[in-house]
Amino acid sequence: MQKTTFRISKMDCPSEEQMIRMKLGDMTNIKSLDFDIPNRQLTVFHTENYDLIFQKLDDLRFDTTVIESKEAVNYSTATENTDRERKLLWAVLIINVSFFVIEMVTGIIADSMGLVADSLDMLADGIVYGLALFAVGGTIALKKNIARFAGYFQILLATIGFSEVVRRFVGIEKMPDFMTMIVVSIFALIANAVCLYLLQKGKSKEAHMQASMIFTSNDIIINLGVMVAGGLVFWTESIYPDLIVGIIVFLIVGRGALRILKLSK
Repeated sequence: MQKTTFRISKMDCPSEEQMIRMKLGDMTNIKSLDFDIPNRQLTVFHTENYDLIFQKLDDLRFDTTVIESKEAVNYSTATENTDRERKLLWAVLIINVSFFVIEMVTGIIADSMGLVADSLDMLADGIVYGLALFAVGGTIALKKNIARFAGYFQILLATIGFSEVVRRFVGIEKMPDFMTMIVVSIFALIANAVCLYLLQKGKSKEAHMQASMIFTSNDIIINLGVMVAGGLVFWTESIYPDLIVGIIVFLIVGRGALRILKLSK
């Protein structure tokens, strides 16, 4: 039995952990995975060489490097609690899909492209957690088919959103409701923090969240960006801060869609 530790620089939230689990899910030589998100490390217990494992991780473009590989001493296979994993995934899936709807509706009402873009980022995470649910006891073929559909659907939405931002840049649009942007983003930030807590609490000896888990999360950085954009809309009396953050988030959503499509290959 070998123990190989990888550093994955762009693994900064649980949705990326689920993508990695799905990417490696069909490898029979892997016995268990130990994720350390705050330190961006993954320890894999496996047989045979780690080259194929590294190749699959590298395909995700999460900036993966090998820290060390050595023989595992006193290794014992841990029994996974599938029911508990399903409940956690259902919880974070419901939270993300709910806030996708909330942010999409309020974004349209408030004329905020930042909120609309953030809603798609929530949907992207929801897709990943949904795919992970199918991966728990599901077939690889089904997972890949759903990943392909979800990835293209997400790209379509991101393209439509990006086009709308460009249209608003060149047209005359009314000011977005900065207060709605800030308030809804605060609740979305809380929702993301709850998701992080739910998915990480069982992996630590302590029940509380480590601060580094929260502040290195892309999702929470996006929430803060929308809040800042709301403040700048009020301060500058301009629609451009909202449009700029919208462009950034749509690009992030598009990149996430490409990662999801990689899971279908």
